[in-house]
Amino acid sequence: MPGGDSPGVGSSRRGAQRVPCNLDDLEDRLVEGAVVALRADFNVPLNRSGIGESRGAEGTVRVSDASRIERTLPSIDRLVAAGARVVILSHLGRPGGRSDSAFTLAPVARCLDGLLTAPAGFVPHAAGSRVKRAVQAAKPGSVTLLENTRFLPGETANATALASDWATWADHFVLDAFGTAHRAHASTCGLPRAVRAKGGMAVAGRLVERELAVFADALDEPCRPFVAVIGGAKISGKIDVIEALLPKVDALLVGGAMANTFFLAMGMETGASLVEAEKKEVATGVLETAGARLVLPVDCVTAPAIRAGASARIVERTGIPADEAVGDIGPVSVRLFGQYLADAATVVWNGPMGVFEVDEFARGTVQVARMAADAADRGATVIVGGGDSAAASRAAGVAPRISHISTGGGASLELLAGRELPGVAALSGRRCRGDT
Repeated sequence: MPGGDSPGVGSSRRGAQRVPCNLDDLEDRLVEGAVVALRADFNVPLNRSGIGESRGAEGTVRVSDASRIERTLPSIDRLVAAGARVVILSHLGRPGGRSDSAFTLAPVARCLDGLLTAPAGFVPHAAGSRVKRAVQAAKPGSVTLLENTRFLPGETANATALASDWATWADHFVLDAFGTAHRAHASTCGLPRAVRAKGGMAVAGRLVERELAVFADALDEPCRPFVAVIGGAKISGKIDVIEALLPKVDALLVGGAMANTFFLAMGMETGASLVEAEKKEVATGVLETAGARLVLPVDCVTAPAIRAGASARIVERTGIPADEAVGDIGPVSVRLFGQYLADAATVVWNGPMGVFEVDEFARGTVQVARMAADAADRGATVIVGGGDSAAASRAAGVAPRISHISTGGGASLELLAGRELPGVAALSGRRCRGDT
């Protein structure tokens, strides 16, 4: 492998880590006839074409990508088969704590109804007496989706009163929203705690259980060589991730605009590029600590402006023009990163290598996606941390070849930084990883 010796951290396990209960711990005898509040992540893209036509606004809105809904079906099906009255809570977009028809979950309910064998009902309210009446009327084996939780101002504030309102009708709780598990909101954190306080169980659904297991295996006992690829705009948003990963990895490849801050710390010209000058000392400290394990781009794609149609060119990292900005890693860097990925047995990737939404600066990210998929084809475990990296994998046409694409970019970053997720911490605990 290029870049020096392994850091010798084959035994670098995290300390004993609390593992939450899952659906297997929620026995059928506890579920039959009970009301189970399931927090899903149905924050899905909608196709709003035709809104305002004579057909009516609501009828023209459709879910354009149902993959998030589909990944929650195993948990829903398990509860329905056990005779639970399943009540689903989810958010959609950022309506700001007030009702907004643009963010109603009604189109999601129609999509869900078409995916389930059991009919899915919809309650156009997120809390209160009308929700309680709908829950009381629900039959065993039924599924009911409530309106957008973020229509309520208490949701993002983790209001105790809101969580308590939901807990009046919820016997048990299932968290299957990994994408929001890093948020201490009323539906992800307050509700499971309130359910547990009244004697119910709060467990991880199949999706969350899978996400936690994948990241735990990769971070606690990775097959080696272990290579992390970190990109994105700012080092400030991922410095905790970088510092947490460095003792664990054999190589950490850095791309995206955050590489510019490292260039600045190395005394190089960064031109008009996005740079966090105030993080120069932080970058210097990382460079000193990491040594050969930190791998930076050696060439870049620059242009006078980072926009479509820009006149882009390839330069060495020591030759960034004073009046141009870096928009992508260059071809030599792509080949360098490829050498590490070709040898890797475990790969964790979070963040693009450049402004991949613009064709002139997309090649580095697309090539990393393809090389990561090639590594998976050779038997490596490849984990893509959601967000832009997941979008890049889909754009490159390699998503089906990736070992695991996370449903939560923010949540995956928190796990990579070694933090416990508030939504997971609120669940019933079963055992501890690493206990003897």
